[in-house]
Amino acid sequence: MIDTDHGRNGLIGSFHMLHDNEELLAKVIDFFPYPLQVYAPDGTSVLVNKALLDEYHVDSPERVIGKYNVLTDPAVIATGKYDLLLRAFKGETVYGYDIRVPIEDIKKKYGVHDLDIIAAYQDITVFPILDDQQRVKYVVALMIDRRVYRGKEEIEKAREYIESHWQEPFSISETAKAACLSRAHFSRLFRKHTGMTPYEYYINCKIDKLKEKLLDANLSVKQAFAQCNMDYNGHSARIFRQKVGLSPSAYRKAVQGKG
Repeated sequence: MIDTDHGRNGLIGSFHMLHDNEELLAKVIDFFPYPLQVYAPDGTSVLVNKALLDEYHVDSPERVIGKYNVLTDPAVIATGKYDLLLRAFKGETVYGYDIRVPIEDIKKKYGVHDLDIIAAYQDITVFPILDDQQRVKYVVALMIDRRVYRGKEEIEKAREYIESHWQEPFSISETAKAACLSRAHFSRLFRKHTGMTPYEYYINCKIDKLKEKLLDANLSVKQAFAQCNMDYNGHSARIFRQKVGLSPSAYRKAVQGKG
């Protein structure tokens, strides 16, 4: 995974070094293991790589190149990140985190019938490649999957809902509603397919997020809990220890020691 600013910046620098050799740049992009799409300054797609076509089961690059314009795509505009995207076309590198992919729109637009993805969220880096006059020559979008949901649709919708609302108090009614099932039927079905109750899954999500926050040395343990909308007390610390096998403080020390 390319999950640090340093890693992304190094990658972007490598693409900039190739801007004078368009044939080599095209080969690098095509063989790159993560989905990439390259746009002209007006937003029209000029290149897509194999990883992107494979991810969404699009059968040919000709279905995208010259026909898709990211700046006029209603699904892109609806993300609420359109102003961020425009900044990239003006010469700035921008980052979007946990962006929901318009799967249904992709299926309809490209006639895809065998895509088993129910929902997906990506971290998207959009950066310009400039010419010698510092004008935008191309804009590249790099997409890294953060969350992908496959399987039984009702369960995947529930997982998506829980993982998108982990900071909120748990509601079995709202989670069942997201799965379009009654509460009783939903709870049974969720446990059958995941091996745990919806509430257990919710707690596991919160603990995973808390473990991430505890890696931030700028936060106290109490502040890490607060950022996960949790009170730091004996009860919450006990839950953490049950799930992780260490107290929050011991976990932080153990992880920092490995670094």
